[in-house]
Amino acid sequence: MADTKYIFVTGGVSSSLGKGIIAASLAKLLQARGYKTTIQKLDPYINVDPGTLNPYEHGECYVTDDGAETDLDLGHYERFLNVNTSQANNVTTGRIYQSVIEKERRGEFLGKTVQVVPHITNEIKERIQILGKSGDFDIVITEIGGTVGDIESLPYIESVRQLVWELGDNNGIVIHLTLVPYLSAAGELKTKPTQHSVKTLMESGIKADILVCRTEHELSDDLRDKLALFCNVKREAVIQSIDASTIYDVPNMMLEEGLDKVVLNRLALSDSSEPELTKWNNFLQRHKNPKHEVNIGLVGKYVELQDSYKSILESFIHAGAENEVKVNVEYIHSEYISEKVLKEKISRLDGVLVAPGFGERGIEGKISTIKYVRENNIPFLGICLGMQMAVIEFSRNVLGLKGANSTEMDDSTLYPVIDLMEEQKDITHMGGTMRLGAWKCTLEEDSIAYKVYGEKEISERHRHRYEFNNSFKDQIEAAGMKATGFNPDTGLVEVVEIPEHPWFVGVQYHPEYKSTVANPHPLFVAFVKAALGHYQKKNSATLA
Repeated sequence: MADTKYIFVTGGVSSSLGKGIIAASLAKLLQARGYKTTIQKLDPYINVDPGTLNPYEHGECYVTDDGAETDLDLGHYERFLNVNTSQANNVTTGRIYQSVIEKERRGEFLGKTVQVVPHITNEIKERIQILGKSGDFDIVITEIGGTVGDIESLPYIESVRQLVWELGDNNGIVIHLTLVPYLSAAGELKTKPTQHSVKTLMESGIKADILVCRTEHELSDDLRDKLALFCNVKREAVIQSIDASTIYDVPNMMLEEGLDKVVLNRLALSDSSEPELTKWNNFLQRHKNPKHEVNIGLVGKYVELQDSYKSILESFIHAGAENEVKVNVEYIHSEYISEKVLKEKISRLDGVLVAPGFGERGIEGKISTIKYVRENNIPFLGICLGMQMAVIEFSRNVLGLKGANSTEMDDSTLYPVIDLMEEQKDITHMGGTMRLGAWKCTLEEDSIAYKVYGEKEISERHRHRYEFNNSFKDQIEAAGMKATGFNPDTGLVEVVEIPEHPWFVGVQYHPEYKSTVANPHPLFVAFVKAALGHYQKKNSATLA
């Protein structure tokens, strides 16, 4: 019998059905029953990691403590489970082939012809089992990216087939997530797409143990019976996943459907203890019953695709619940900011977050926005590039350093207040070469940041190449912008603040990566609280 149990989550019919949320919700329920659970994502694209992908292609790139640039689903895993993920939790086809080719070059295959089966599939199976063999987990859930039938997914599906067989009875199961569409013209739900998807899976040698059906309407008993019969699963293993008002409802919905009980039964594990979801449900209660509302602007250049800023949006939900506030996020494209936008949109906001990003497009809009919120005392949070733009704006408009810039945008600027890190200057490759992962930061005791965190030494995750240029630090501080957080090893500036402003904070790191349901990030909690204060002050002045 295997020490660790394995659950594989595959998808059919359509992409974007929510395999990551189903996997995270199931993991939450198993964790709440006392089982040590983790989730990994296998991505079928040939990029080594999503670090070089445009956010429009794949949403945000999520960064782990150990510096892995990973799929955004790992963010869901951490937010639901409150457990750190790592490089081992995200595997791509690019990484698999890279590893196999390196082994072939070293002669590890002893002159054999290297093939998809067994060499690629063996590599995939090894990666799947790294977390299970660590001894840290009772259950490993593996989400297979893409849709069954995709050419790219075939080696992963074959690896799952082999592994389920090798693990033996009760040690590995497959959950298949499909769509049961509603045809309004016929006025009914249709099961045929799901039947075809399950058939495609069976043609690859895999029998689904559990069927999770995404649907906009309730599945009738007759329809569940039909799906069970034609898809070769037990009646109780047909699980409905109806559209939810928030992703955080899904664990309770899966509990009601009995997904965790069916899984534990198939894995021959005890389901005697009820899931402990008190804290989770307290969060949901606060999230769904806010006492106030605030409007916060998210200024970025990828605002057309919400997944580009997924962790930021979820951090606002966590911080909003903590403050019993509904945070209405207004998306503002930094490329199209004008005086009119500043006066008509930015002026009525209760807070502004200037988002991370790369490249020159839209930065002048970010700078104009920061100038406006600085001069009009609107609470401000700048993350990574947002913090750098705050430094540039202050240098230009308060210090009078005309043309101050980042060398990322203008390598001939006379005032490079943001500059490339010394160790980055000879790097030509783009992938995995930034300052990545968790780095320490020491906070000044009289700062907003220190009050927010309640401690002097913190650790936060990074993803950037350019830094605050310490050559300008004394000048900038003398004019009123204070550096209040530093990396203790390098002396690099991590946090800037304007003490004379009601709430103005810029951070070089990405606090959004560490916000979870159980531990809302203190910086977001404080920012939302400052926005609420601004709202109340503004409204009391209006009423007066």
